[in-house]
Amino acid sequence: MKGSLKMTSLLSHLRNSSKKTKINTNRKRRKLRNHNSISIPKDLPYPQQEEDDDEEENAEEGFKLKSSAPSHTHGVQPLGNLYLNPGSINFRDTGLGTLHTLSDELVLEILGFLDSSDLGVLSTVSKSFYVFTNHEPLWRNLVLENLNGGFQFNGSWKSTYVAASYPSFDISSNALQSFKVRDFYSDYLFQSWLCANLEMKPEWLERDNIVRKRGISVEEFVFNFEEPNKPVLLEGSIDNWDALRNWDRDYLMHLSGDVKFAVGPVEMKLGDYLRYSDQVREERPLYLFDPKFTEKVPKLGSEYEVPVYFREDLFGVLGSERPDYRWIIIGPAGSGSSFHVDPNSTSAWNAVIKGSKKWILFPPDVIPPGVHPSPDGSEVASPVSIMEWFMNFYGATKNWKKKPVECVCKAGEVIFVPNGWWHLVINLEESIAITQNYVSRRNLLNVLDFLNRPNASTLVSGTRDRVNLYDKFKNAIEASFPGEIDELTRKEAEKKVQQKKLSFWDSVSDSNAGAFKFSF
Repeated sequence: MKGSLKMTSLLSHLRNSSKKTKINTNRKRRKLRNHNSISIPKDLPYPQQEEDDDEEENAEEGFKLKSSAPSHTHGVQPLGNLYLNPGSINFRDTGLGTLHTLSDELVLEILGFLDSSDLGVLSTVSKSFYVFTNHEPLWRNLVLENLNGGFQFNGSWKSTYVAASYPSFDISSNALQSFKVRDFYSDYLFQSWLCANLEMKPEWLERDNIVRKRGISVEEFVFNFEEPNKPVLLEGSIDNWDALRNWDRDYLMHLSGDVKFAVGPVEMKLGDYLRYSDQVREERPLYLFDPKFTEKVPKLGSEYEVPVYFREDLFGVLGSERPDYRWIIIGPAGSGSSFHVDPNSTSAWNAVIKGSKKWILFPPDVIPPGVHPSPDGSEVASPVSIMEWFMNFYGATKNWKKKPVECVCKAGEVIFVPNGWWHLVINLEESIAITQNYVSRRNLLNVLDFLNRPNASTLVSGTRDRVNLYDKFKNAIEASFPGEIDELTRKEAEKKVQQKKLSFWDSVSDSNAGAFKFSF
């Protein structure tokens, strides 16, 4: 009765204000799905085909499914296939009844308000509702919201939820077995499956235009990369780390298998997380990203040291009150971070210990395609997943005048990410890494300016005291380094004057000489 009343209330609200709801929902979403119609050419296996056919390749687009890719659990096909089958009807629409006019996103967003019992009841209404209510991200949210990391992944999020909530239930029984629905067409649901099962295209990995350096001095690093705010990949700078020799699955499990680490919105035992990462095949895999790892397992902190290039970290003057700044990162292939700028206007370094990562970086004045930051920078709308960005937007960068900086960072290598640079990272295989954000004299003024913005309370991250961080940091710097801020401010003003002079003379041209310019 409870579920029936809740659903009736939701549907009544929708009938009265569906257009308004749709507009508001789309405005607030931080993840955007590309809505271009998809179709599967004949040489790409349909999602309902068996795994024996999954090696075939789409000759037109070059997309290739992973060798272990399963067929779509419920036989969902892209909408384009409906147009290639005259006379077919879309059971997606007939099963939703009067709600068929709502977008798939909105249907799923509404279902997200329901609990597991409601979803179970609604799944019996029609084949269409069966498919929607079994959408894995709905059950993933239920697991993460209700089980607080205390779960063991069982092949699917629905099975995981049922096994944890009803221990006496036999999850291997036919009651949880899925069945396929014929003639169900949905780009949104299909693309979620497709993004989870696509291989990275070779051309997405070919471009490697980052500057690589080995054995450079700190002075060279500062002059050529930190001062001009340019990324660089450093080789050989962590060869002395014990972590580079020791950190593999067996070692970490022995050292910290029962320790809980931050994984998305929950904390999970390392052993449970690795069990999940071994089985999962989803569009946005959970990522172990823990800022307190050295406190939880001190030995991990003793097995690496900050590379010599990044040892000036002025946030250190705040001691225990400094914002979060270092993380251990573990994730399966396909996990990673979508486009973002590092917190608090800091610069960062990222050292790969095991595995490899694909990096794409855009300078501060270039917003990546498909990414839409709000005017105040507090929100960023972007594609639902990293793979979707590659599918729909990566190709556009080929013709850009300001092409992104790209590389594959492998074990033993360190990438420097300058402050303000947009970057995306995807693990090409199971990977382990360490990353730290820091403040040096080169970006101190940027950080202070960021912390002093009017909306700092929404922009500042990694600390509970967002409002007072600017005053605390500035006062601590002035106490530890008297006159440093004034000196840096003076140098910055001189630099801007010099740049204006250069800009003026560089723009002077002889009217009779066409493109000739003075150069000093």
